[in-house]
Amino acid sequence: MTVMITGAGIAGLTLGLTLHELGVPFHIYEATETLKPMGVGINLQPNAVRELFDLGLEAELSAIGVRTRQLGFYSKLGKTIWEEPRGEAAGYRWPQFSVHRGALQMMLYHALLQRAGSSVLTTGARATSYDTSDQGVCLHLENSRTARGDLLIAADGIHSAIRAQMYPDEGAPIWNGRILWRATTRAPAFHGGAAMVMIGHDQLRLVAYPISTPEADATATINWIAEKQFDPSAPWKRESWNRAADISDFLSDFASWHFDWIDVPALIKGAETVYEYPMVDRDPLPRWQDGPVSLMGDAAHPTYPVGSNGASQAIVDARIIGAQMLAHGINPQALNAYEAAVRPVTTTVALANRAGGGPDGVLQQVENLCGGDFSNIGDVIPQADLAAHAAKYKSIAGFSIEELNARPRTIPAGTRIN
Repeated sequence: MTVMITGAGIAGLTLGLTLHELGVPFHIYEATETLKPMGVGINLQPNAVRELFDLGLEAELSAIGVRTRQLGFYSKLGKTIWEEPRGEAAGYRWPQFSVHRGALQMMLYHALLQRAGSSVLTTGARATSYDTSDQGVCLHLENSRTARGDLLIAADGIHSAIRAQMYPDEGAPIWNGRILWRATTRAPAFHGGAAMVMIGHDQLRLVAYPISTPEADATATINWIAEKQFDPSAPWKRESWNRAADISDFLSDFASWHFDWIDVPALIKGAETVYEYPMVDRDPLPRWQDGPVSLMGDAAHPTYPVGSNGASQAIVDARIIGAQMLAHGINPQALNAYEAAVRPVTTTVALANRAGGGPDGVLQQVENLCGGDFSNIGDVIPQADLAAHAAKYKSIAGFSIEELNARPRTIPAGTRIN
């Protein structure tokens, strides 16, 4: 009973590690010829970190990431709106990690090769379509190649060819008018060296957090994302993780954002290369499954990156797929159970992110109420309301502290599918 996986990103590699743990034969088909550490920083929430720890990757993750201890929201004038502990500092049994996306992908890749061997992955094998029959799935690859298996899991991202076959009229991803400029810069650490900050409002915003621990000179590698709102009807270039940008397109918008704890213009100017990315998502789907075929990760539920939840959910997807195979066998029933467990959650998260219900929604609230200028934030929004807003999103996304700490392991230790 072989499982085919399209895509060797975070989702596909985590699924491969999970299936290897369970003793399920699998093969990953990756479009690129050589896996390289692409992208910039991401955050992994405790619900996903827990799953990686359960896969025996605690030491490897600790070696490449920073255990995030605080999240803070600040107005365009640098004034504190809300700060809260994160990860273990908040009471979770597992940390939150800030890490370079490419470093995480390479860590998962090397762990997979070490555990399962190089024969489980074929590169230069871009999926184009599939056929199903009573015998399983035939996966079609570029250059007229094919592969066969019992199940197919599409982890091939927001431009998934498998999703496109299921929904041929869907069209391109939906742009919301925001452009993201992403980079890393060696700069002074702020707020103790393990804090994530969000500054500004919907029209103009900056997110920053370290992805390395501070050195002796108190500097660290800071991942930052500058966002600007444009007219959504205006044309923009196709989204990509690795298109170099010109900082003159946006540097002047942040020229006055020089506060006593972070110098945003210096952060932008200090980057070696800046990457440009339109903020896009897709409408939630009514179904991910087509018999022995299903979607996961960004192929299933791409969403705006406003809640630091995309990569985390991809990891959780992989573990739930494994758990449902353990419960139902390697068959379409397992895929149906996985979808039933995950799709309602990801649909709610995607719609909340679109509607400003993510944790950063408080930034625009403050901008609307006082233009970001206040002496006491409690005079603008009561602290109880700020706390309730933060707690609501954690609950929606599946990582509320009490619920996650009490939840049993997704896959019991030492279990295998015979």
